[in-house]
Amino acid sequence: MSFTPNFLASLLQSALSLHSPLLGKSIHAQILKSLSLTNPTIPPFLSNHLINMYSKLDLPNSAHLLLQLTPTRSVVTWTSLISGTVQNGHFSLSLTHFSSMRRDGVNPNDFTFPVAFKASGCLRLPVTGQQLHGLAIKDGQMIDEYVGCSAFDMYCKTGLRDDACKLFDEMSHRNIATWNAYISNSVLDGRPYSGIAKFIEFRRSGGGGDGITFCAFLNACSDTSDLLLGRQLHGYVIRFGYEADVSVANGLIDFYGKCHEIGCFEFVFGGMSSRNNVSWSSMAAAYEQNDEQEKACLIFLKARKEGIEPTDYMVSSVLSACAGLAGLELGRSVHALAAKACIEKNVFVGSALVDMYGKCGSIDDCEIAFHEIGEKNLVTWNALLGGYAHQGHADMALALFQEMTCDRLELRPNYVTLVCVLSACSRAGEVKMGMEIFESMREKYEIVPGIEHYACVVDMLARAGKVEESYEFIRRMPIRPNVSVWGALLGACRVYGKPELGRVAAEKLFVLDPHDSGNHVVLSNLFAASGRWEEANLVRKEMQDVGIKKGVGCSWISVKNSVHVFQAKDTSHEMNSEIQKMLTKLKMDMKAAGYVPDTKQALYDVEEEEKETEVWYHSEKIALAFGLIALPPGVPIRITKNLRSFKIREEKPATGALKMAAAEGACLNHVSRESTDIKRLAKFYQEIFGFEQVESPKFEFDVIWLKLPSFFLHLIERDPKTNLPEGPWTATSAVADPKNLRRGHHICFSVANFDSFVQTLKDKGIETHQRSLPNAKTRQVFFFDPDGNGLEVASMEN
Repeated sequence: MSFTPNFLASLLQSALSLHSPLLGKSIHAQILKSLSLTNPTIPPFLSNHLINMYSKLDLPNSAHLLLQLTPTRSVVTWTSLISGTVQNGHFSLSLTHFSSMRRDGVNPNDFTFPVAFKASGCLRLPVTGQQLHGLAIKDGQMIDEYVGCSAFDMYCKTGLRDDACKLFDEMSHRNIATWNAYISNSVLDGRPYSGIAKFIEFRRSGGGGDGITFCAFLNACSDTSDLLLGRQLHGYVIRFGYEADVSVANGLIDFYGKCHEIGCFEFVFGGMSSRNNVSWSSMAAAYEQNDEQEKACLIFLKARKEGIEPTDYMVSSVLSACAGLAGLELGRSVHALAAKACIEKNVFVGSALVDMYGKCGSIDDCEIAFHEIGEKNLVTWNALLGGYAHQGHADMALALFQEMTCDRLELRPNYVTLVCVLSACSRAGEVKMGMEIFESMREKYEIVPGIEHYACVVDMLARAGKVEESYEFIRRMPIRPNVSVWGALLGACRVYGKPELGRVAAEKLFVLDPHDSGNHVVLSNLFAASGRWEEANLVRKEMQDVGIKKGVGCSWISVKNSVHVFQAKDTSHEMNSEIQKMLTKLKMDMKAAGYVPDTKQALYDVEEEEKETEVWYHSEKIALAFGLIALPPGVPIRITKNLRSFKIREEKPATGALKMAAAEGACLNHVSRESTDIKRLAKFYQEIFGFEQVESPKFEFDVIWLKLPSFFLHLIERDPKTNLPEGPWTATSAVADPKNLRRGHHICFSVANFDSFVQTLKDKGIETHQRSLPNAKTRQVFFFDPDGNGLEVASMEN
């Protein structure tokens, strides 16, 4: 059975439209089979179709081989090969083929030049683009609108702005693609006003525009926050019937979302007759950008019910919403969907996963998500850095920042990076390091400090107790302090009892944000904690007089896919009796352990006993009591309070948080020390490590035995001048023989909550020295006990 060349060509087009290399190869075989022995060469007509098919199906080697076997190669043959390689992103290869075509004596035509210009533009090769431009002028191709538009777009993408403008002005005929290229590239180049001006010029010249024009103009309006101009375009779109265009409607959703007009983008979305993936993704992103995280998650669930497959843009937006809600379980569900769709390793989705897990307090998952991303960008690194800082792992954040700035990675910190690292310094109390980083921003990183950086420094000084110095720093700021800056100072005044300075900060906040009840409440609480009840009540009365109501504080916890919400003194829960019993038990256990409640937190002018009762019924304590009842032992208790989450119980039992570094398979399961004041030393080990003192055997000398589940620590009181032989006491020893003790050796421990442990040392005023081992996973801190005995404590990762 014989087939006509036209029929075979149509079959090749079908293989291309179906993206089926197998079908294309089968048709190729049929073409070869139909060749005669006298003329075994494929006709040029079919050869061009085959080369076009192979190149556009991303089989460049097959396409090139077929071209070499074609004796008569026309401009159509070469253009098919070049166009296909550009379409599949092989830009360098396409320019190589263009040069080979020229050497073959074939001149490019008005189809060849546009793809060559696109290749040079994508590769950011201005010299190559200029050479192509000169060749197009020589061949008389620049009069063609598409060639001129492609050359203009190339100049824009390679940064030759003046050449682009000159070329645009020299064009005798400009099609809509040229105008669109000008407007779009102006926006991409950070010149939205130029794009707006060119759109107005386009309209005055009689141009109507299309979906690309309107979307580019809306991007320019959103970049300039020009809501009025964008609304005018919306009216134009409705007037001329473009509201049915899905791409234009999607552009309007994106525009109104960035302008914080929630009702407008909901109206646009509700009026769409047909929606695509971009429509749903734009809605999820718009809600997330406007702090409507719950609605972003709900629109994602609705999209799934409509059969919409998750895309990288949609998933990254929803993960950001989960991060804002501290919704760890929902975030994990979205992670599973991303894995199912094979997009979890996409750099945008991966970065959103790192950010979500970091903000939800799951640092282990945060690190796993980070390491699973193949190609990481600066956003990915910033997400991990922000996760460390957000969860108080300050030393890990600072170590990561040092790794980011090493020469090996060639990463240059940006604005966000410095905000994260300064926040980490604030949480770690690293004032000296934080100030050095802040002062080096301009010179070392070429970043002008912004209001967020100044707020971090104010918070850093304030947290360290340098409240007056923090205030002086604010007064010297070259930019106007905002709510975050004054809020950090007010919070510090609350902690360190600075009512007068707190009043100054609060008055600034009342002007900047007069309707925020939180500032009034903090000031009132500050006066109350200082015992100045009349002033505290006066602030509360002023709130009532101006109609400001305090938002109801609440805490909630998820148990078995149900959310349980609690307010202060809440007794409405169905398990209230069990909750009250647990609170009573906690109160008794904590008091037995020496806990004394801070009644300053009660903030009511009542008797001391009533204050103590008041402190015990905060919403988060009620949520904690419920969590202890409802969740099995070992399951983390995650409580969210006013969009702030915190984890009460670690995944591992607390008794396993500390162990001797060489405990497994080693003979040193007992460690002995010598001291001149073993009671003082015993107290130190009990406070720092949580050792339990047990009854000690009777010896000729005084000894205190301290115990953890994995090993004992012996503290022996002896004359420090006694010469003791070297050598540790082994597990085979029957008794603690002081003859086998050695003086001054290290005690090595390993801890699971390393950062919290280091912070405890710093809080107790103990000088520490930290380092990371070459494997970059294990970190160590070295310090001395009160008798000068050295201790090494390592993280438990390895």
